[in-house]
Amino acid sequence: MAGLSIQQLSKRYGDLTVVSNVSLHASDGEFIVLLGPSGCGKTTTLRAIAGFVMPTSGSIHVGDRDVTMLPPWKRRCSLVFQNYALFPHMTVVQNVAFGLDMQKVPKAEYPKRIADALAMVRLKGMDERYPRQLSGGQQQRVAIARSLAVQPDILLLDEPLSNLDAKLRQDVRVEIRELQRRLGLTTVMVTHDQEEALTMADRMVVMNGGEVHQAGTQKELYEAPADRFVAGFIGKASFIEGEFFGQNTFRSQGGLTVRCAKAMPRGKGAVALRAEHVVVGDGASAMENSYTGRVEYVSYLGSIYEMRLRLNDSDTLMVHLPNRDGISEPGMGEQIPVGWSREAGMAYSG
Repeated sequence: MAGLSIQQLSKRYGDLTVVSNVSLHASDGEFIVLLGPSGCGKTTTLRAIAGFVMPTSGSIHVGDRDVTMLPPWKRRCSLVFQNYALFPHMTVVQNVAFGLDMQKVPKAEYPKRIADALAMVRLKGMDERYPRQLSGGQQQRVAIARSLAVQPDILLLDEPLSNLDAKLRQDVRVEIRELQRRLGLTTVMVTHDQEEALTMADRMVVMNGGEVHQAGTQKELYEAPADRFVAGFIGKASFIEGEFFGQNTFRSQGGLTVRCAKAMPRGKGAVALRAEHVVVGDGASAMENSYTGRVEYVSYLGSIYEMRLRLNDSDTLMVHLPNRDGISEPGMGEQIPVGWSREAGMAYSG
């Protein structure tokens, strides 16, 4: 096993920069998730690690080896593709063996490596089946087995769950995480699904516009977003636009005076609020920031009601009301007390 280190990685196509000065480190056995919207540069970064994209500048080290300019088959990195890339005319065993062929592994090692890899992903007894005879989750596990059979230092996963239905996604992501922990295999996964990232990662790296906006644990990114993009991308947050006036005071575009725990420079900015940090109904009037909101939208989500409240002509909030005994569904147009503490508001300038 080995760690991964990327320093100042950039990739340009003519005048278009798709990855800009990306630096990150994955410790031996760590599970890192690159998260961001489509076109943010995360897949290009992953393919640069794999060797399918040559960087314009920067370096990539696997353990103590500089692999920046090495071809894919010399990097000891194994990539599981989004569409699995299984050969339909080959059996499970033949598909797994293909990776060994590419790595020029001695033929005598094939049986044990294939058997071990299939056992790891719980596919024993399916050796002679073809991809068309497997479920989506089983095909995904064949693709992972093919990657594991070559005994890589780094496992790379490119949107590995995107082709699975919602229930199967939950099951397979647990299987991948448990397997990765059991093997202690350094892993980098790309996804645009924040729930996948939150449930699978040791650390997350949020990217946008080809740059890293923030890297850290799930708790760090959710509770202390570095900027407005991260605050809006991780979890659900409402943004109240306005201007800071010093002394921890903010005035919204709709005229609300908001007290913040964080002092900000005078000037335009926004206060972001997590839906679950806003108090609705009883108790709201005792909060440091207390207002009245009109219900514009209600969605029943089982354990909670998700609502959009309009505070005035310019300011709205998405809030969560726990669904518990004695709580009735808010009606459209209903006026509801709403409030939050100074600490709940995340302040951002600009």
